[in-house]
Amino acid sequence: MSSVFTLIDDKHVPLARIVWISDVPHFCGREECEVEGLYEVRIEADESMFATRADRDTALAALEGWFER
Repeated sequence: MSSVFTLIDDKHVPLARIVWISDVPHFCGREECEVEGLYEVRIEADESMFATRADRDTALAALEGWFER
């Protein structure tokens, strides 16, 4: 049985809380931006996390597996 959590950055995120995952990396052009090049993972209640491409791909695979059950 697969987990109902996915690891993003150093946090175990419940798959049920993920609303959507960006297909393209974040780009705002601001010099002080700390998440440029990372992928946005939208969590319920208008919260966002930012993930590396590997974390994003792992979260997408986990969501697909969770919905197939």
